[in-house]
Amino acid sequence: MSFTDRHFFLIAVVLYGISSLYAIFLLRRGFREDNRINYALLLGGALFHSYAMFQRGFSLQRCPINNLYEATIFVAWTIVTTYLLLGSWKRLRFVGAFASPILFAIGVFALMPSLDPPHGDQPVFTGGWMSLHAALILLSYGGFGLSAIAAVMYLTQEHDLKFNKLRAVFSLMPPLQRLELITGRLMLMGFVLLTAGLAIGVIYLKETHDVYFKGDTKIFWSMLVWLGCLAMLISRWRFAQRGRRLAWGAVAMFAFVLLTFWGSNLLSGIHNPTNEGNPTAGQRP
Repeated sequence: MSFTDRHFFLIAVVLYGISSLYAIFLLRRGFREDNRINYALLLGGALFHSYAMFQRGFSLQRCPINNLYEATIFVAWTIVTTYLLLGSWKRLRFVGAFASPILFAIGVFALMPSLDPPHGDQPVFTGGWMSLHAALILLSYGGFGLSAIAAVMYLTQEHDLKFNKLRAVFSLMPPLQRLELITGRLMLMGFVLLTAGLAIGVIYLKETHDVYFKGDTKIFWSMLVWLGCLAMLISRWRFAQRGRRLAWGAVAMFAFVLLTFWGSNLLSGIHNPTNEGNPTAGQRP
């Protein structure tokens, strides 16, 4: 039996799962142990993950972000590759202990058969706007995911300082101020990417539907995410809503995106042609 891209992605998810189990050990040890094993597990998972994406892309001769399965693995790939870059610096390698459970959960969800229906005709792209729009939007979700990881680290460190001061002293995690700064900057990065992706989506709508706005479920959902992120950024810089509130806000926002993205996509007429009767539209992020 020849291995498909889904088989390679399954191997990646298994490695993410093993990394998640090892992360529990690191957490109980207060991150005083070497994180090279965890980094190696995530690196191995990323290699299989990347190969799966390239195999899917070459087999379809297009950018592999056309349905929910492909969109999901793209978001996970953004998170793991960014971690691998950060993890090349030894002092930030512990981030993988927080990233691996998120990667494992996203991977298990992505493997649901309903997210990757059999491919029929090749999807029709009108120019490159749709591909650029989808890539920027998905990269923004990856930024929100990394912001949530930094926020979880902040909450963990804050908890240790309050209730387990000895573990906090020997922990290798950075101070709370740095974690807060990282959370805010990653959220800002995600917001900028989301804004650019939505702006290009307006151009795509004009190109394909001759309108700048449509009353579509996914459009309303995207506007809600954009406004929620904008509100958190304004509250951080204008009203000094930082620390614990910022961390919980970052976690809540990514959880909202992760849990509702799929439903909004399925209910969208633009992104799901069966809901709109438009044979030229494809399932896109």
